[in-house]
Parts: sequence; structure tokens; C-alpha cells
Amino acid sequence: VQLQASGGGLVQAGGSLRLSCAAAGRIVSISHMGWYRQAPGKQRELVAVISSGGGTNYAGSVKGRFTISRDNAKNTVWLQMNSLKPEDTAVYYCNAYLPTVGVNYWGQGTLVTVSS
Repeated sequence: VQLQASGGGLVQAGGSLRLSCAAAGRIVSISHMGWYRQAPGKQRELVAVISSGGGTNYAGSVKGRFTISRDNAKNTVWLQMNSLKPEDTAVYYCNAYLPTVGVNYWGQGTLVTVSS
């Protein structure tokens, strides 16, 4: 199973970006899918997660600005990021948990840079 993330880039503060991540391979089902980020010198942190039923959870720092969504049929998750701030600068990683194999899979990361 591979996760391919895309959509990162350079944007000015206040701007928007949309990240996408598609899972491919021998997939029976995916429960939770999510986005994490890691800024330079910091630990990886949860940004947002979405269950197969559509339930969501967000980090406090992104609530009201970021929206996570998914298409179960396409095994794809998106992260719409609005009102971006310089502190959102990080490498963003997508994640998917496959309960049939009990494994968390990670994408390769996509860099988001927000300039002030």
C-alpha cells in the first residue's frame, strides 16, 4: 500500500492550499485517514483526522481554518487549508490506518511554506 500526497507549495499569509492524498494497493478498507505535520525542529503533530463515517477531529490551532474530507470509494483524503499563517509552515504527511492488517501507512510528505 502506498500513499501519494500532493498539493504543497509556497503561499502568502492569508492564502489557501489544498492537499490531497491517494492510497493505492491491496486495500480492503481504511478506517481513519489523517494529516500530520512536522515543522523544523519540532515533533510531528496531528493536524486533522477523519473516520470512514466522516467524523472529524482537528488540532486547536487549525480549527475553523482547515477542513478535512475524504472519498472512501477513491481512498483519497483532502485537506483544505484557508487563512494560512507562517506558523503553518511544515512538511505535511498523510496517514491511513488499515484495520485488516493493523498497519498505519504514511505518505512521503509535502512541503507547505507560508510567507509573511
